Amino acid sequence: MPFLRSRLLAIAAALLLAGCAASPLRIDTRHQAAVQASRVQFLVLHYTVADFDESLRLLTGTQPGVSAHYLVRDDPVRVYRLVDEGRLARHAGESWWAGTTPLNASSVGIEIVNPGYTDTPEGRVYAPYPQEQIDTVIRLAREIVARHGIRPDHVLGHADVAPGRKQDPGPQFPWRQLAEAGLILWPDAAQVEERLAFHQRNPLPAIAWFQERLATVGYRVPCGGELDDATRAALGTFQMKYRPADIAGVPDAETAALLDVVSTPGGMHSLAPPAE
Repeated sequence: MPFLRSRLLAIAAALLLAGCAASPLRIDTRHQAAVQASRVQFLVLHYTVADFDESLRLLTGTQPGVSAHYLVRDDPVRVYRLVDEGRLARHAGESWWAGTTPLNASSVGIEIVNPGYTDTPEGRVYAPYPQEQIDTVIRLAREIVARHGIRPDHVLGHADVAPGRKQDPGPQFPWRQLAEAGLILWPDAAQVEERLAFHQRNPLPAIAWFQERLATVGYRVPCGGELDDATRAALGTFQMKYRPADIAGVPDAETAALLDVVSTPGGMHSLAPPAE
């Protein structure tokens, strides 16, 4: 009997310890710090360069190790959440914007089903986006921006944060519509016309000026005053957003005027209609 009693006591103690180990830690959540913000600081837009089935396969598989928080289908238009916004998705890769790098840990990524481009004898041809798909991307982006308090200058394309390495969402993506929806700011037209007239009357600024202004906007560019590949890539990406008719990455008066306005305080404004 003493042996049996000791044995039962040992079993009871073991069960009690196991129960204690399994019970969750009690955390008091009645107090909140005043200084806090969402970890999500950026929204990055992509195109998939594939149809829906292939895009879904790539973004949900283990190879090549890429993912995104959302996938927006083209036909029929539908939104798929692939990664919770509170978790990291591997969509931006090697990336930089205004000193923040890399961006995966601080961004939400939206992949948009779009074939990208086709190289033809006449040059590279980019595929358009269906308007219904763009409307859906704008609605989704509005919700994400509102949830996390993302600044207008932090709503970006993959090309913005990786110029030269990436071109998406491409020159067919209607950034002006995002400005009209209040998601980003847009260069003031009157100021652009004024600066364009100035740059047309005068010699173009030196390459170092273009590099300095691109860096002020947020792009990662060299500062050596040479029109190297990295500088051309950043110029072409900037043109893709604000002047998509010519994205050769060559400095000209119109690009100088746009850079002048975009990089100057007060040069950007909202195109969204005033709230009623």
